[in-house]
Amino acid sequence: MSLISDKAVISPKAVVGTNVSVGPFSIIEDGVTVGDNSEIHSSALIHKGTTLAKGVRVFHSAIIGGEPQDLKFTGEETTVEIGENTVVREFATISRGTKARNKTVVGSNCYVMSYVHIPHDSIIGNNVILSNAINMGGHVVIDDWAIVGGMVGIHQFVHVGAHSFIAFSARVTMDVPPYILAGGSPLGYKGLNVVGLKRRGFTDEQLRNIKNAYNLIYGPEYNISDAIKAVKDSVPMTDEIKNIISFIEQSERGIIRK
Repeated sequence: MSLISDKAVISPKAVVGTNVSVGPFSIIEDGVTVGDNSEIHSSALIHKGTTLAKGVRVFHSAIIGGEPQDLKFTGEETTVEIGENTVVREFATISRGTKARNKTVVGSNCYVMSYVHIPHDSIIGNNVILSNAINMGGHVVIDDWAIVGGMVGIHQFVHVGAHSFIAFSARVTMDVPPYILAGGSPLGYKGLNVVGLKRRGFTDEQLRNIKNAYNLIYGPEYNISDAIKAVKDSVPMTDEIKNIISFIEQSERGIIRK
């Protein structure tokens, strides 16, 4: 059963699943797919090229799938994909991709708060929380379980690592490695995201290994390349340590400093 307002405008070329609710004055354009058990509140706008998986909730006046805010965009057919059970709150905007990546992706079980802007070609992982009024440039990648505080600005092409936490009102111009707290101005390493990691079941041994790795990376003794060699030589190569090393070695913008 679907609960669709007679004041909503839904294209006959859209695919709307079962048990979907759509509030008054919302618009769902051609080619949109809305998964089962989803909720579209009043005055939301879902543009062509958007796919919402099961259980997605889109609140009042959010806009998903709008044209990229990129002067290089020439009208190519691109998409937005939103994963299962993700929440998009009031006045958030999510632009579809450009020919650079062809899509913008938000994973499952994410919480996108009011006035967040997720731009073209960005990839947001699963279980990510984006707090109020975050603005970011295109091509940003945010890995699983990261949390970004309110009023944060993220430069284009920045990569934010898994399980990291970025403090309120930060300006993010370099990559933020996984598992850490980042804060201050300029943005810097402030230790491990211990509370978040413990909530997600990380053991004391895992936390100790991660801390030992970052003590080398952010300590005074080594530059980054030498610190990575030291980590490989002295810290057990668990999945978490491999993830840290891979993240830093693949960083294109460089990582934040202490």
